[in-house]
Amino acid sequence: MTSESPSLSDTDPAFGPPPGCPAHGIGPGVPHRLYGPDAADLGDLYERLREEHGAVAPALLHEDVPMWVVLGHAENLHMVRSSSVYTRDSRLWTPLAQGMVKPDHPLMPHIAWQPICSHAEGDEHQRLRAAVTAAMATIDHRSMRRHIGRYTQGLVNSFCERGRADLVSQFAEHLPMAVMCEILGMSEEYNDRMVQAARDALKGTETAIQSHAYVMDALSRLTTRRRARPEDDFTSHLITHPAGLTDDEVREHLRLVLFAAYEATANLLANALRMVLTEPGFRAQLSGGQMTVPEAIEQSLWDEPPFSTVLGYFAKQDTELGGQRIRKGDGLLFAPAPGNLDPRIRPDLSASMQGNRSHLAFGGGPHECPGQDIGRAIADVGVDALLMRLPDVQLNCAEGELRWRSSIASRHLVSLPVRFEPKPQQDVDLPPRPMAVSAPHSGRQAGPRRTDQAATPQPRPTPARPVLPEPLPAAPGPVRPRGFWRRLLHWWRGE
Repeated sequence: MTSESPSLSDTDPAFGPPPGCPAHGIGPGVPHRLYGPDAADLGDLYERLREEHGAVAPALLHEDVPMWVVLGHAENLHMVRSSSVYTRDSRLWTPLAQGMVKPDHPLMPHIAWQPICSHAEGDEHQRLRAAVTAAMATIDHRSMRRHIGRYTQGLVNSFCERGRADLVSQFAEHLPMAVMCEILGMSEEYNDRMVQAARDALKGTETAIQSHAYVMDALSRLTTRRRARPEDDFTSHLITHPAGLTDDEVREHLRLVLFAAYEATANLLANALRMVLTEPGFRAQLSGGQMTVPEAIEQSLWDEPPFSTVLGYFAKQDTELGGQRIRKGDGLLFAPAPGNLDPRIRPDLSASMQGNRSHLAFGGGPHECPGQDIGRAIADVGVDALLMRLPDVQLNCAEGELRWRSSIASRHLVSLPVRFEPKPQQDVDLPPRPMAVSAPHSGRQAGPRRTDQAATPQPRPTPARPVLPEPLPAAPGPVRPRGFWRRLLHWWRGE
């Protein structure tokens, strides 16, 4: 231990004024607020904290509640992997036990302990986590990718003929919800109201409680239906798992999976599309084949992880982390955003991280995100299909005009306006057809350039399935289509 470094729980005047004092966050040597004017640019604030304190820094949450923020890549990994030293159970948190964190604290929904696997430990964690991971394992990823493609086609159809769109509100915020409703077994619940309720509940607005209740009502109805009549979906497998989850446990885990997957994937989609549209080198690598869409998604997970920080981890005993003395009951923020930018592992932030999946975007240790492959699939298929449909898509504003809605937990792109030459709609049950562009441009050409009738508008809003030529006979065995397009068609249909 480093005896010189003060504990966050210390009341030594040398550490700074007591909580609530206006002097907090002013000048060097005292904690900065992670909210208010101090936090206008949290990314910049994290770098200042790194310069002042190193890999672990003292900070203040809303209402000046003290919390360590873990800025180092290695320190974040050590914390999430050391379940004998750190826990997700906030009931051990000293400020909460001492009454510093009021029931109406703005971050209480993120902090309050709940009977779910992400807050549990030991045998209870294993019981709940086993049910979630087993239900995840039953998801047919081939079928899921077809659902992602079909919903992508439908969303692009809704704006492709206009030549303009907002890829946040019309695409990134809708695709994850549509796919997750399908996976959970409640596709009929996917609509604009569900999307807006999820966004509102996560933003913590004045109507967040009502929006949260709307989502929970849908999940309660789903639980009741599947308890009475299980089907082949995530919810049914969660209910029928030998762990024997109660209805309340089922609903809470459905809420956890839906909200976490929705928020993370919506941010991932928006961030990846922004990178493609605003960084010429990034787009050139895609256009030239030096980088695939999945590799581009991984780069985005390094540079702009969907969750900036996760509240929180709590020390079960006195310990030391990153040169700081951590007392039993201290709280710590797991911080993927600054951790991914740690200069000890990324001295040159402009260098490509291609092929490197050691980012912190999905956490680590016993609470590592069990649904990360779903998020990756939604982003991979969705981005690739959209760029294939709209190869000439361009940003429809100056890059400097883009705005984010920032909080401690995440940095959400508000809008991503784009323009492109109007395109015809396509059949949602078929793979996206590469579209020709009228002239050279700076956009990505996803797939082979087509100048045939793929670019010709169809007489109907949703074209009928194309008539494919009969395959040549082959023996022995069944006849299979030849050529890339027809193999892709059979893959899309799951044949």
